[in-house]
Amino acid sequence: MSSAARARPAEAKGTRSISPAGDGTAAVTAGSTEPKPGPIEALVAAGASPLAILLKGYWPQVKPAFLAIATFRWDINVRESAVLGLVGGGGLGMALDTALANLYWDQAGLVLLVIFAVVIVTEIVTAWIRSRII
Repeated sequence: MSSAARARPAEAKGTRSISPAGDGTAAVTAGSTEPKPGPIEALVAAGASPLAILLKGYWPQVKPAFLAIATFRWDINVRESAVLGLVGGGGLGMALDTALANLYWDQAGLVLLVIFAVVIVTEIVTAWIRSRII
């Protein structure tokens, strides 16, 4: 297999991170939270530009769902970053892998504590953001 054909873990993570956000955005615009036509028709009737229709008609209606999906994906990416480091993607997971491989148990414990703290802080922040959005 050529090196161009093999995806590195970070590239695979980026692909997984972008695709669900796009899928979620499509679900927001086509699903049960479909934008109400009233404000959009009013803007069109008033002669608003396409950008104004997008920013003043569509965005206020889909913003809560879009931001909820974005914060959810951010939370998942923080959690996945530790796992990717264990398989060679860098970051805290790589520090943990190095400490474990060299039998530096004190460093491994500290890295685990840092990963745990980062995940907890991320969870608190995303829960706060979601409560403000919804």
